[in-house]
Amino acid sequence: MATFRELARTPGVARIIAAQLTARFPSGMISLGVLIHVEHMTHSYGAAGTVLAAMSIGQAIAGPITSRWMGRWGMRPVLSALTLLYAAAITVIALTPLPVPVLVALGLLAGLSTPPVQSAVRTIYPKLVNSRQLGALYSLDASLQELIWVAAPVLVTFLALQVSSVLALLVVAAVALAGGAWFILSPEVGRVRIPRSRSSFGKVLRKPTVLLTTGLGVLFIGSTAAVEAGIVATFGEGGVESGLVLAAYALGSLTGGLGSGGIPMSPWSVARRLGIVVLGSALTLVMVANPFWLALALFIAGLGFAPALAVMLAGTSASVKFSETAEAYGWINTGQLIGAALGSMAAGFAIDGGGPVGAYLVSIAMIAGAAIIAAVFHRGFPDLRHRDASPIPDTEQLPIIT
Repeated sequence: MATFRELARTPGVARIIAAQLTARFPSGMISLGVLIHVEHMTHSYGAAGTVLAAMSIGQAIAGPITSRWMGRWGMRPVLSALTLLYAAAITVIALTPLPVPVLVALGLLAGLSTPPVQSAVRTIYPKLVNSRQLGALYSLDASLQELIWVAAPVLVTFLALQVSSVLALLVVAAVALAGGAWFILSPEVGRVRIPRSRSSFGKVLRKPTVLLTTGLGVLFIGSTAAVEAGIVATFGEGGVESGLVLAAYALGSLTGGLGSGGIPMSPWSVARRLGIVVLGSALTLVMVANPFWLALALFIAGLGFAPALAVMLAGTSASVKFSETAEAYGWINTGQLIGAALGSMAAGFAIDGGGPVGAYLVSIAMIAGAAIIAAVFHRGFPDLRHRDASPIPDTEQLPIIT
């Protein structure tokens, strides 16, 4: 914890973390908010799911593209334009009764214009702290993001079901504007300039760590989406047990992330930490209908979640040039979005075929696959026990007068 106290005293760290969490808070609200609102408008979960699918496709496509734009036109212009467009699309969905095809188009637009705050802040981190603190900062980032996935769904569900789904989406848009403005106007965003990448689009995926982390993200986040579907299927959409069990998962991740901040990161760290997630996930099969047991099992699984993500983020930073970091994190985010969609889909079919236990089996299979891949290809991760996680400096040829 001394490492985190030191981070908190570093100028700008607390401010930029709070600002980026606020700017990213709508990402935890938007799915449920749109689902409930469109279902209320159309009386069709199929239509609502189609709008959500369009939004997810837009986010997956845009992630690496808009992240790369920040190196061309600057973080503030790109983030400002996308934040305004995103908020406008959500506001139109909230206030205007429209046919389903138009809602799908607006959902796609909202996905395409989702501001790449996550890529931006993880690009800023190496310029914000000294190299010795960087690994701990990635651990703190991976841990605190759990607050979004605990508080945001509760808030948007309460607003949409107890007050109005229109108000819920307007709150999403308002938080996006307010949080985005706070982050964009933060001095740290203005001080960091991402060099324009000289490599072609997508070339960063040739880096083993980026490709490995992107692929692991598909399985890693897919496993989480599957277990969430299983929990909802076990206790019902309105069951208070679902929220408590998922909160235990997030609390375990927060605890693990904060507790692992000072542990050196080796090439085997991802596999070892994913092994903890596998263990906790496997324990869910012991008593799948007992909320207290599931909470304990997923708390154990969570202990490895944020620590594993922190190693992947730090390893990515250490493996690419500074000009490539934003695009690299954009690809990683795209992999995670694809994983969430695949995990939810596979879990849905498994629940239809064999009940909630099918979703838990899907989750275990995906996270075990991730752990095996991380072990087999552990050399794809850099050894950060004796070096820092700073990006590779950008260099260029200089003319010499002779």
